[in-house]
Amino acid sequence: MSTPYPTYEYKVVTFRESLIGDALDSDKLEKVLNKHAGDGWGLKAITSADVKGRIGPGAVEGLLLTFERPRR
Repeated sequence: MSTPYPTYEYKVVTFRESLIGDALDSDKLEKVLNKHAGDGWGLKAITSADVKGRIGPGAVEGLLLTFERPRR
């Protein structure tokens, strides 16, 4: 008998922060990460999200946080 592979579920959370220069509120980000970790979610990926209609190179609206956990 083979053991079935675990299945996972995913959650994507948008973290939006008003950026002044290159500053990002790491305390707020840490709280979001810890909240989801407390619910059994592990961080899988962080992706920057571009702002639509904003002028200038490298403009970032926020981050997409992708979490993963074994399906319950």
